[in-house]
Amino acid sequence: MAILLYRLGRGAFRRRRWVTLLWVAVLAVVGLGAMSAGEAGEDSDSMPGIESQQAFDLINERFPDAEAEGSSARIVLVAPDGRKVTATEYRAAIDTLVAEVADGPQVAAVSDPLEGATVSEDASTAYATVTYEVTDDKVTDADREDLTEAVEEARHSGLTVEAGGDALAGEPSTGIGEFLGIGVAAVVLLITFGSLAAAGLPLITAVVGVALTLTSVIALGGALGLSSTDSELAMMIGIAVGVDYALLVVSRYREERAKGHHAQEAAGLAAGTAGSAVVFAGLTVVIALAGLSVIGVPSLTRMGLAAAGAVVFAVLITLTLVPALFGFWPDALLARRAREGAKAREGAKPRPARRVRETGERGAETGEWSARWARFVRRRPVPVLLGSVAVLGALAVPALDLRLGMPGDEAKPTSTTQRRAYDALADGFGPGFNGPLTIVVDARQADDPRSAVTAVAKKVAGTGGVVSVSPPRFNAAKDTAVIQAVPATAPTSERTKELVHTIREERPATQTATGTTFEVTGTTALNIDVAQKMTDALIPYLVVVVGLAFLLLLVVFRSVLVPLKAALGFLLSVGASFGALVTVFQNGHGAGLLGIDETGPIMSTMPLMLVGIVFGLAMDYQVFLVSRMREAVIHGEPPAEAVVTGFRHSGRVVTAAAVIMTAVFAGFMTGGETLLKMVGLGLALAVLFDAFVVRMAFVPAVLVLLGERAWWLPRRLDRLLPRVDVEGEALGRRAPAPALAAGPGAEQQDPVRL
Repeated sequence: MAILLYRLGRGAFRRRRWVTLLWVAVLAVVGLGAMSAGEAGEDSDSMPGIESQQAFDLINERFPDAEAEGSSARIVLVAPDGRKVTATEYRAAIDTLVAEVADGPQVAAVSDPLEGATVSEDASTAYATVTYEVTDDKVTDADREDLTEAVEEARHSGLTVEAGGDALAGEPSTGIGEFLGIGVAAVVLLITFGSLAAAGLPLITAVVGVALTLTSVIALGGALGLSSTDSELAMMIGIAVGVDYALLVVSRYREERAKGHHAQEAAGLAAGTAGSAVVFAGLTVVIALAGLSVIGVPSLTRMGLAAAGAVVFAVLITLTLVPALFGFWPDALLARRAREGAKAREGAKPRPARRVRETGERGAETGEWSARWARFVRRRPVPVLLGSVAVLGALAVPALDLRLGMPGDEAKPTSTTQRRAYDALADGFGPGFNGPLTIVVDARQADDPRSAVTAVAKKVAGTGGVVSVSPPRFNAAKDTAVIQAVPATAPTSERTKELVHTIREERPATQTATGTTFEVTGTTALNIDVAQKMTDALIPYLVVVVGLAFLLLLVVFRSVLVPLKAALGFLLSVGASFGALVTVFQNGHGAGLLGIDETGPIMSTMPLMLVGIVFGLAMDYQVFLVSRMREAVIHGEPPAEAVVTGFRHSGRVVTAAAVIMTAVFAGFMTGGETLLKMVGLGLALAVLFDAFVVRMAFVPAVLVLLGERAWWLPRRLDRLLPRVDVEGEALGRRAPAPALAAGPGAEQQDPVRL
């Protein structure tokens, strides 16, 4: 592996123009494919294997027109205190509101808010349902604006008027997340390297990788069923790993140059050593993201595969384009003092500069600080180990109360009309009105379908926790009916979840008595079922992903205990991040600082996304840091001293990478959506915990305590495992390339022709 990548790095450096042109051509071809591709596929919310989805499928089968129904919105009207919305003084304003909304080009119908059951018992609240001819994603901004303007005008009558519903759910605001992440990355890279060229190169290559990923998603969208939302995770991961991988290789290149190697040789050595770590770090991320496909949720599968593709692009670019760009700026990538040293070796008269330990460049002092920390851990491994476990364990305790769900309008800020409409409906019609249960009754086998459906409705209405049940709505064949049951509690309440389970548990007796079958669905039941599916899938997913990654790390480090330690450390960091999410978003501690007005359950897909993404990224840090320690062990250093060496050379790289990745993820917290804030906070904290507590404290403490045993591998297993040489051991056995002489003409051994 190391020899192959060494040759690849030298070849890319030597043929830098061809390599660069090749990547430009690939980007152009993929871009043309994206431009000529058909319209991107629509997002699919299909969730196979759960009762709610099966009930939706039955509705689409027995009610063919239901699938074609468009988006909807709900206009809520609230009278001032002590007055009624049905008062004559408000009638004209309400009629005008309905007429103006009905004139919208995409509006199919608007119900009268003052007729039927759309008025609350005390007549203080009423609502009108707006039905569109198109689906949610096809509602134009102009139609949304027309609805908003009509609502604003109706408020002049003295009524409180708000609007909610799926039709108003446009593209979520992402704030300045992308700009924040890139900006922080640029600053961190500049501080780390002390060179504009070295700081800019990882950003350039990361942007190229993300551009290739996004255009590939567009180009393959029609063939593979990908949509625009599938690229969001890919973009986030692509920027993070693209910068991190290039950062590692650039850092190793500068180190090899400081040892006296000429530019092409340094590029080859960087690719053969750091590049090997990048390959296996990338493989762990790909395994974690592609492993989302075992869950059986199509949307997660597509997102995971798209993000895995971004990682593959990042690895390929790091191994080829990065060494090629070294060739264009061989000395510009070095810090000022190192460039002066290179000029001295070429015969130029250098400016006086003080001697810098080890690398002779800016950043060695940072490496020495990392080494000092490692020496501290080496002297006190037990307190450091116990302290890191205690801190992460304490942070993880709230995760024991983790509740999963899918927050809706109730989780939006109170500044939005959707949230105010939700609250108004809950006040006027009860908290369960915003999340009714849909009962789909199949009465094909019943002797009298209408009587059988009525009996089912009575049984559901008599269940504790049900406030009301709507009259059955039959299909054209009169053998299937849909019933709406309104719970007494809010959609995200635990009591509502218990009600759904109760209806399903009491179902067999009702089905036997009526000769029917029925299923419970609706948004509330769907969210409950999805949460249960995600919970059930978490352990199998962990087993598959951690198991495959364990085997991979077993091959990389040729140790049984090192991969085991890596997995345990990962579980600590993920548990702590879960605990932080529960503390903020579920229990409300510190929620106000993030602009969160309402607490609720954690997003159902969050645990799996967090586990998949963070596991891959945590293994990145593991490979970056521990591979350098193993390299030192192979070269004869005692295990405890190898820990210090690994930190001296890789500690600052891991620190910089963690800060960059944290900034990228934290950028999502600047968006207005609670879900984006949840994703951003969860990923940012998980990276911080893993990089600065697990990899910087837990890992070195365990390795120091284990000593030689850390690198133990049974002889039989040693013979069976393939040798991949991530540490570049084979590079030390080859005939060494000459280093630069200290005089003019030394660079002629490997000229850099621009």
